[in-house]
Amino acid sequence: MTEFHRIAILGPGLLGGSVGLAVRKRHPEFGVTLWGRSPERVAEIRSAGFEHVTHDLALAVKDAELIILAVPVGAMEELGARLLEVGVAPGTFVTDVGSVKVHPHQSLGQLMRERGIAFIGSHPMAGSERSGFDSAHADLFEGAPCILTNENELSDEDVNRLVGFWAGLGARAAIMSAEEHDRLVARISHLPHVLAVVCALVALEEEGAGNLAGRGLRDTSRVAAGDPLMWTEILLENRHEIIPPLRESASVLERLADLLEGGKSSALTTVLEEARERRQRLKTSG
Repeated sequence: MTEFHRIAILGPGLLGGSVGLAVRKRHPEFGVTLWGRSPERVAEIRSAGFEHVTHDLALAVKDAELIILAVPVGAMEELGARLLEVGVAPGTFVTDVGSVKVHPHQSLGQLMRERGIAFIGSHPMAGSERSGFDSAHADLFEGAPCILTNENELSDEDVNRLVGFWAGLGARAAIMSAEEHDRLVARISHLPHVLAVVCALVALEEEGAGNLAGRGLRDTSRVAAGDPLMWTEILLENRHEIIPPLRESASVLERLADLLEGGKSSALTTVLEEARERRQRLKTSG
């Protein structure tokens, strides 16, 4: 699986909890410690069956070879600073699982580099509208893409160690720059979330309309059920990359409205055919 035998996961929510469960299932001989912010949170996770969990940050990262930051985007920098305060040995690997990468590399990544700590961004494309350890499961990453961002000039050997870690959890790694990641993810993840929000707001404006909705609306609006505070942070953090495709979407909607208003059957069919063709490519690319 990987050379990392002692792993600390800071933030046992959906992604962090799933990493812990996946490692425990696939390699029970490895040491995995979860860190939660409060004794109450730790007690909840322990009662759910995960024994190695603590709210003591220094204890959580002691002797860890790989530290995974799995907290919301807005809490990443503060946690990284605390991590350096409690002490992380040079040669330790640190990665995050946030969905925005430029800012973490510019702040957290630079700090880690100055201390001789390897930092590579990770973004497993395996989230859902659910959150929390209760929603975590060991097979979340099976077959899922995981984007790695190496902005700190680490060697291919170092990067491949993290590739091996994610492959050991069933994920398919892709490597790109932080800028390319944020631009791409704005279109394939953040924009769809915004459009799901629009769909929920418009389609369900009339009270009781959802009682008659079929799978189409449920599928299209599903991710709008995600944590509003978390998504506010994500959208604001990556707003410069999200705004252009969002405006493109508004333009496409205006065009569709114009075609309908003008009764342009042929042009409308062309747009729908192009969309179907692109969607079919998505279906066969996974």
